[in-house]
Amino acid sequence: MNEVSKIEPAELRFEAPPSTSLLAHARHIVAENPVTGFAFGLFALILLAAIFGPWLVPYDPLASNTNASLQGPSAAHWFGTDQLGRDIFSRVVAATRLDFSIAVASVALVFLLGGLAGVMAGFFGGWVDTLVGRVADTIMAFPLFVLAMGIVAALGNSVTNIVIATAIINFPLYARVARAEANIRREAGFVQAARLSGNSEWRLLLTQIVPNIMPIMAVQMSLTMGYAILNAAGLSFIGLGVRPPTPEWGIMVAEGASFIVSGEWWVAFFPGLALMTAVFCFNLLGDGVRDLVDPQRRS
Repeated sequence: MNEVSKIEPAELRFEAPPSTSLLAHARHIVAENPVTGFAFGLFALILLAAIFGPWLVPYDPLASNTNASLQGPSAAHWFGTDQLGRDIFSRVVAATRLDFSIAVASVALVFLLGGLAGVMAGFFGGWVDTLVGRVADTIMAFPLFVLAMGIVAALGNSVTNIVIATAIINFPLYARVARAEANIRREAGFVQAARLSGNSEWRLLLTQIVPNIMPIMAVQMSLTMGYAILNAAGLSFIGLGVRPPTPEWGIMVAEGASFIVSGEWWVAFFPGLALMTAVFCFNLLGDGVRDLVDPQRRS
């Protein structure tokens, strides 16, 4: 009877599922660092604006009204109007979808290309490592924004080409991070155990190496989202990005820059504020994602 009583509590012990543990850890991180919670809240707001913004804005972002041109912020136009009488608030919100889409697409592309190339270089070594290293060194030999300008100028200033250019200039960063992580883990004990179990090298790469470097790559993705948005806006600012009259933060800042000296500060200020907020959000979000995936910070 005593033995049974000793066994029953162990059998009835409840272990929380991984999803519950992750949620509890996320709550712990947010409670410990309110800035992280603010970053995730700001990201949720940007995501909602990107998805539903074009249907929620009070005015058509492309509709002009010259009778209401260059009006300051008011109850009717929260961010004022531009030189064509278009509502700046509506255009800023509508531009969120385009800039966010460019950032997501470019980061996803470089994650697939740069991450895969870096993992293969770090795991296999040899000529693969040499080839990936030379490609990364060649790209890094150029000023990255100038290289992006050259790529877009050669291919044409379309959204697709902006995505490609942004992915190319970020390739060395992803390739080197993935290579370093794969190089560390290729001789780890769990990889050796899987190799001795008869797994092929490609199976080891896909099932043992890639899943274990995903946390650090997720942090890298969140950090470069802000840079991708900034790069797209910079290209549009100098006339090599999205073409007017499409709402885009970089274009709107460029169009409003000439009005600052004459006192119409709001034309460039609010699009620039939206751009700064998005970049700031993704920089803070990178710190939050790092805290979430860091095993040493598990609560």
